Amino acid sequence: MRTTLRQLGVDTGYLISMFAIALPAFIIGVVGTLLGVGTAIIWIGVPIAASTMFAMRGMAAAGRSMLPAVLRREVPRPRYKQAPEGASALRRFLTALTDGQSWLNILWAVTVLPVAIAGFAIAIAWWSVLLATLSYPLWGWIIIVATGESGQGLEYATRWLGWGDSYLAMSALTLCGAVVMALTIVPVLRGMAMAEALIGKGMLTSLSGLHERIDQLEESRNAATSAEADALRRIERDIHDGPQQRLVGLGMELARVRRQLATNPEAAQETLDAAITQTRETIDELRSLSRGIAPPILTDRGLDAALAALAARSLVPVELETNLEGRYRAAVESTVYFVTAECLTNIAKHSGATKATVSVEDWGDRLVLSVGDNGIGGAHVSKGHGLAGLTDRVKAVEGQWTIDSPDGGPTVIVVEVPCA
Repeated sequence: MRTTLRQLGVDTGYLISMFAIALPAFIIGVVGTLLGVGTAIIWIGVPIAASTMFAMRGMAAAGRSMLPAVLRREVPRPRYKQAPEGASALRRFLTALTDGQSWLNILWAVTVLPVAIAGFAIAIAWWSVLLATLSYPLWGWIIIVATGESGQGLEYATRWLGWGDSYLAMSALTLCGAVVMALTIVPVLRGMAMAEALIGKGMLTSLSGLHERIDQLEESRNAATSAEADALRRIERDIHDGPQQRLVGLGMELARVRRQLATNPEAAQETLDAAITQTRETIDELRSLSRGIAPPILTDRGLDAALAALAARSLVPVELETNLEGRYRAAVESTVYFVTAECLTNIAKHSGATKATVSVEDWGDRLVLSVGDNGIGGAHVSKGHGLAGLTDRVKAVEGQWTIDSPDGGPTVIVVEVPCA
């Protein structure tokens, strides 16, 4: 009830104040634009039109500032076109004429005025009738005594209803009217406020929303590129430090076998056995690296099975809980898997924990991964630390993540990955 009354006050204030914004915005926008276009042939109209564009930015900002309270959510701010760096003052001034949002501001002023007039009139009328009918029993008798008339239309209405022509009957009728107005004021004013606000949202924030979306996609692309580059560098380093060194050693062992075959067959046999063992170790290490690139179990059996295998291989005991429904996009499953793997690796190396928990839930439009441990805490994403690579990997799929790791622990990492 309190929320409804507060929103009613917001909607009423919006409808009344928007009329005070929409009227001057219409006058400035229409008059300035027509005057600028009409006199453009003698060039004086060009600066007039540009000045109108700049003036309308202020009017549009005033209208936009009230949208969050009515729509109950934040709206993006516009990004007006800027002249190239180093451009002259005249070019910076005239750039407003080539900006799409500036022209949308004028279209908004033309479109919103009729709705603003209707909203203002309805808000004033509804509140006036509500207050008048609600308070009539307190002041109606004054008018009757002063004019000598019993109540004009109210008396006829009460007689028609069969209530008689007493002051009590007329007061009861006005109170019934007050109830009707009170029951309808919220949906009526809310509907008018939303109509005005949606016009403003569509014309004053649509391009801004597209710009923000472009920025998000660009950020995701850069994050994906960075994450891929980091992964390739890590794989290159692991291959160089592991299998490559083992293969070099294997080549040297086989060369020794060839030399020993003629002079010392028993030593050659021992060297050959060592080479075979080294070959198996190299194969095992290559398999481990391949799991880091694309785990077969993730591809074949899905995220649930892959996480179970990851938890089983962890050096720290893991309590795993999943609530997944079928398969997801490859990028989603890969992100959740590798983030979990990175977190468990970091727990084993740095946390000193004796227990870890992994939980993955399907919230319909996103998967929510939570990884926690009972270690010493102090985990962060500074460069050079175990979690530094998570940011780019999560951003690459437009996800979000938070970390709570006070000194002394425990540590909880929550990752949200869109999966709709």
